[in-house]
Amino acid sequence: MSNYSFTWPREEVVMDLEALSKNITIDTGASQEIAEACNKLLDVQKEVAALEDKLKKKKEEELKLSEQDIPNLMQKTGVSLLKLTDGSSVEIKPYYGARIPASRTEEAFGWLRENNHGDLIKNNVTLTFGRNQDNEAKSLVDDLRNKGHNVKQAEKVEPMTLKAFVREQIEKGKDVPADLFGVYVATRTKITTKE
Repeated sequence: MSNYSFTWPREEVVMDLEALSKNITIDTGASQEIAEACNKLLDVQKEVAALEDKLKKKKEEELKLSEQDIPNLMQKTGVSLLKLTDGSSVEIKPYYGARIPASRTEEAFGWLRENNHGDLIKNNVTLTFGRNQDNEAKSLVDDLRNKGHNVKQAEKVEPMTLKAFVREQIEKGKDVPADLFGVYVATRTKITTKE
């Protein structure tokens, strides 16, 4: 590989790069190393994808065993808790999940408000002030939009709060729109081992 060292006065220098390029050599060993590293990366990416797929299938198998197979077997025998002599236990109990679909957020919040559960909704208001506006920032938040301030409002229900709410409503026998809140109810197996 050729190394070039150029020195010139502090004025503009025009070089004929096309003419210079005829004398440039490329280190094919480095190119080969790059190609090998790229091929290795592709192999690793394929392996990662295969492992992720395998993990996904194992998680599905775990969920089926935990939420279907073991609860069904235990319910057939009329048992909800097994305690073993080594101190381990197997228990099945209700599991509740809920998630408001992004496309139905306003509708879900409307339902919560109409049914006296609006207190589940967190309401975050963000105000943006420029420099030297400390006094304004400390004053009460009235008519900020009319004053031209940049006001951002974000409403949300915390996932664990929603899950607890859904569990509570279902356990009280109250109606909760399952599709609106992405309600998921299952029986899950909990295995406790003595370690």
